[in-house]
Amino acid sequence: MKLASPRLWIKFKKRILKMNKTTATSSPHHVKRSEIFDYQTYEENRLDTKSKIFEIKKHRRVHLGENLTFLFENHETIKYQIQEIMRVEKIVKESAILEELNTYNSFLGNSGELACVLLIEIEEESDRKPLLENWMGMEKCIYILDEVGNKIFAEHDPTQVGDRRLSAVQYLKFVIKEPPIALGCTFDELAGEIELTKEQRNALAGDLSATLA
Repeated sequence: MKLASPRLWIKFKKRILKMNKTTATSSPHHVKRSEIFDYQTYEENRLDTKSKIFEIKKHRRVHLGENLTFLFENHETIKYQIQEIMRVEKIVKESAILEELNTYNSFLGNSGELACVLLIEIEEESDRKPLLENWMGMEKCIYILDEVGNKIFAEHDPTQVGDRRLSAVQYLKFVIKEPPIALGCTFDELAGEIELTKEQRNALAGDLSATLA
């Protein structure tokens, strides 16, 4: 498993900011300025950090069928993304660092929210355009099943859907009260449900709890 490239986040940064412009309130799971190192100091321990993040992400990656991969984010993974982007872009200005913090903390959302990146993976290049056109509307069909049986559909950013096709990267939020036990999709061509492993359930339950601390 590879860690997501910071360039993926750079590419979609404006979408994240636009999607979350109304979620500016501070929450306990947000990354604080005091936790962020300058990019040169971060470089000194980068390999150790990547190793730790690899383990954290391992149980927050969920595959649904052949085409959908969900990457759930939390405090530590977002802190890593901020540090990686600062490293790539060599950000040193305080105002720019605070902008990154505000942007990615808003992606994490508020209390009782789990954030994830949905990758729509289509192996054949020639199939991507027609399938992303045919699958318009699927972003409204993604849900989490919580441990008491509630089916909670994801909140999505409408700007990630063009006039003719979806973006292959979707930023989603689930507003939930109870820990999730399964993930599913009701869209006909992608329909299915997968039960989370014990490790995935524990990881996401911990992340949900952290939003309420």
